[in-house]
Amino acid sequence: MASNNTEITIPVADPNDPYAVPAAMPSSADREPRSFDVNDFAVPERKQDDWRYTPLDRIGEFFDVFKPSGETIIAISYADGTAVDEKHVAVSQCALGEGVSGTVSKPSDRAAAVEWNSGRTATVIELSGEIAQPVLVNVIGSGDDLDALHLVISTADEAHADVIVEHHGLARLAEGVEIVTGKNSHVSTTFVQEWEKGSKHVGNQRIHVGEGASLRHSVVTLGGDVVRIRMDQDFGGEQGDLNMLGIYFVDPGEHIEHRTMVVHNHPECKSRVVYKGALDGKDAHSTWVGNALIAPTAPGTDSYELNRNLVLTPGAIADSEPNLEIENGNIIGAGHASSVGRFDDEELFYLQSRGIPETEARKLVVRGFFGELVEEIGVPFIAEHLMNVIDRRLARGESDAMKAVLEDK
Repeated sequence: MASNNTEITIPVADPNDPYAVPAAMPSSADREPRSFDVNDFAVPERKQDDWRYTPLDRIGEFFDVFKPSGETIIAISYADGTAVDEKHVAVSQCALGEGVSGTVSKPSDRAAAVEWNSGRTATVIELSGEIAQPVLVNVIGSGDDLDALHLVISTADEAHADVIVEHHGLARLAEGVEIVTGKNSHVSTTFVQEWEKGSKHVGNQRIHVGEGASLRHSVVTLGGDVVRIRMDQDFGGEQGDLNMLGIYFVDPGEHIEHRTMVVHNHPECKSRVVYKGALDGKDAHSTWVGNALIAPTAPGTDSYELNRNLVLTPGAIADSEPNLEIENGNIIGAGHASSVGRFDDEELFYLQSRGIPETEARKLVVRGFFGELVEEIGVPFIAEHLMNVIDRRLARGESDAMKAVLEDK
């Protein structure tokens, strides 16, 4: 499928007089280059804004080009396990840089450029027409040898489709994802990370929302030693609608990081970014950084981003950083909010005073925290699975806490 996407160029001011044209000042929300060349990016250090929350000592292998193991398995079917209809779901392989691969912007950090230069092929999924049930992409890690995977999801004009990408198993995976939606299409993509202990996943997703198209992009991260996913998005025309939803549950010692970059570069487009996370246990660490840029070319923009974090036990850390840059005064609205909080003791007391055991009361509070967002993701079997996982994690947390008390005695 041909693509007419063009690279976003954010104006850069004259360094001798950067305030001469305010709208052309360098963007504080997006200062990194866009390039397929690894050497265009410095090796990450904690003093760099894009990496200051990341445990670099745990993912250093993702910063230099490597030979991928090829052990990661990818299987594509409908959600009920049946084979996809080739008329509406075309699956192919191509060399990186051929066909539609490499057309949705360019890598935005060194890890993304390393993935591009380490890999050899892309798995391309092209969707057209109305697809009645979700397309399921299973990504299965088969060991801890370093591997690279590149996935392209491309939808035709006026297509209606749901895509679920599930990650399982043990892996050290550099992953690149490109998503391009056709004009007036209605698409949802849901990415689930449920890796085994010891897994590392460093990903970059580049997203292009077509003119008049709507995209619901959801990320659910439930496991992995280190998971860092950066998402860069732009619009391809007027009246695009983007809804980015995220849920994460962080266990002791895990680092889960999500970064969103929304670029409003066309008039009358709308974006909503809502991420919620729960952290349970010592050294559980989450990071959410939400960037939104409203360019001079985007009058009529309506944009909002929100992050909420629920710290379930002492010793967990949640970093939350929303950034909004407005270079256009003719907009409908733009805003952001974030918070980090702990269990509400009064809420727990109220439930317990009604005869609900503490363990069940905690489950109810967390379910309520995530409930509205789970419904908005709109994938029923994902919703049920997510709540079951959260219940198991909370029950395990209670068991671990009791064990620690007994050991202290």
